[in-house]
Amino acid sequence: MKIALIGYGKMGRTIEKIALQRRHEIVARIDVDNQGDFASPAFRSADVAIEFTAPSTAFENYLRCFAAGLPVVSGTTGWTSRINEIKNLCETEGRTFFYASNFSIGVNIFFALNKYLARIMNGFPNYDVDMTEIHHIHKLDAPSGTAITLAEDIIYNLERKKAWKLADGQHGDGDLLITAVREDEVPGTHEIRYTSDVDDITIRHNAQNREGFALGAVLAAEFTAGRKGFLGMKDLLKF
Repeated sequence: MKIALIGYGKMGRTIEKIALQRRHEIVARIDVDNQGDFASPAFRSADVAIEFTAPSTAFENYLRCFAAGLPVVSGTTGWTSRINEIKNLCETEGRTFFYASNFSIGVNIFFALNKYLARIMNGFPNYDVDMTEIHHIHKLDAPSGTAITLAEDIIYNLERKKAWKLADGQHGDGDLLITAVREDEVPGTHEIRYTSDVDDITIRHNAQNREGFALGAVLAAEFTAGRKGFLGMKDLLKF
């Protein structure tokens, strides 16, 4: 499979390493200093584009890929206020877009566990819930996209929580508080705590490095080939 990489920082280079190990070919590497390569024959020859950039540039990158006829696999977070526009393009123009706030297989198992635990906790109103997420100092969005996914899944499944808020201001009983920490080169840690007067229940995912995320992105690219529509990890993993 021919892959175009959009974003060639630490994550892009790790994806490249995993893709080459799996015998794929990298035909284009686009970063901030070679934006003209979106129009190159090499870019257009790709079977799929894998995009990890920044919230400010992601949406335009998707449109450029669609204009070149490329399916997109993206792990950029912080842009999803416009996600319905992408879904509409998939439906009306036959585009292909695979999105995940986190491509780690372990994190997606964690997502499933989080939803199940939230449903259980409807029967135990004496437990309150909060979340802490820790990422490296280069991460631009806070809370992380993974934390937002976890929070939205809790809110959907736990009746007493109505919205999430960063734990740095006023809040009410119906708010799920998220503490966002930016520290050194931490790849990603997410911890959810249910606390009562007598005990705590904690679930936690701690990433050891970026390779788990990169492998998931390459697996998503392999899955996306030949498919149409708006796709996600639930389609890939069949939970």
